Amino acid sequence: MSRSSISALPPSSSGGISDPRGDHPSLWRVAGDPLIPAIREGALSGFRVAVKDLFAVAGYAIGAGNPTWLHEAPVETDHAPAVRALLHAGADIVGIVQTAEFAYGLTGINQHYGTPPNPASPGRVPGGSSSGSASAVALGLADIGLGSDTAGSIRIPASYCGLCSLRPTHGMVPTAGSIGLAPSLDTVGWITRTPRLLNRVSDVLLPQRSAPPIRRLLLAVDLFDLVEPAVRDMLVDEAHEWAQQTGLPLHPVDSTCAAHLEEWAEAVGIIQAVEMWQTHGRWLREHAGAVSSLVADAIAAGEAIPEDYLEWAQETACRGRRLLAELVPPGTALVQPAAPTTPPPPEQAMSDLDLLTTTVMFVCAASMAGLPVLTLPGVRTSAGPIGLSLLAAAGSDRALSALVAELE
Repeated sequence: MSRSSISALPPSSSGGISDPRGDHPSLWRVAGDPLIPAIREGALSGFRVAVKDLFAVAGYAIGAGNPTWLHEAPVETDHAPAVRALLHAGADIVGIVQTAEFAYGLTGINQHYGTPPNPASPGRVPGGSSSGSASAVALGLADIGLGSDTAGSIRIPASYCGLCSLRPTHGMVPTAGSIGLAPSLDTVGWITRTPRLLNRVSDVLLPQRSAPPIRRLLLAVDLFDLVEPAVRDMLVDEAHEWAQQTGLPLHPVDSTCAAHLEEWAEAVGIIQAVEMWQTHGRWLREHAGAVSSLVADAIAAGEAIPEDYLEWAQETACRGRRLLAELVPPGTALVQPAAPTTPPPPEQAMSDLDLLTTTVMFVCAASMAGLPVLTLPGVRTSAGPIGLSLLAAAGSDRALSALVAELE
């Protein structure tokens, strides 16, 4: 996968930032050398972790991408389970990295702290909401980025920064000790530069649960047809090249789920909005003006959604889960683009509603159905990377990671 590989980039490659660890508040909220040392030797000894500022790290408050929240937050007395597991496996925590405000948004832009750099495409967004996690890994300042994924928050940064990531099956990895956004959609997620390290992290964070190995790969032709034409053919070629390395044939399927994505995206949006209001609405009311208008409006929208709209969204999600269970049974993975485009510049990311809608359509299926998605680097263009994603049946997390563990 020669076009896919990404190496650790020196600080001089970070878009003019001489020392991203020390002088770039858009990336690090706090950093150390290390910030928290490993608890003991283990499978991840020698690897460095950047923790998204949603997870409890003992001795520090959780900031959730909002200065007022950080100011009022208590100092945590224990690590979140995912953080503790990484420390017990031998990894060092080198810092807590910024997130999109309250983990809402796919661009990586935070109106309070700025936008973490994307060394794979300088001047373009890194993706969000796990923006800091992806940026630190892409810059070579961390080996593992601990993040979250509600509706694409680990997958889009992986695609935009040319990295590997896993969004696990919903509920597979405990979200305890973290600030949620929409609990029925929220998952922990992780991001690395290589598939091999991604698999090692999966071995640490995923529970031992048997699942059939992946033996069948489907190419979602209708989803590739939605990608910007300039990269579509290259991305399909890369999917075939990647499949060849696994030793599995890649079966093209003309019609998978593209016809349903608009409806599914609307359903996920309604469910997310209602749960965002339930999670953060009271705090928002008590802190008028403390939240950026984009995020405040998104949270507030959930209060006014009628009950019958929510019922429709939940019924739509149930139908979608049944369709995906038939399309992707255990032992099968659906190969699709991770995003519809390469990373956009900030101005386009904030203003192009069509791009936002299409991006949400690409990530909504897994969020709606609670399915695992593994994302790999795809192709590089002059405008930046665009990744490939593999969607599989619930519980197939280890099978996905094992499938790509030996790829470079």
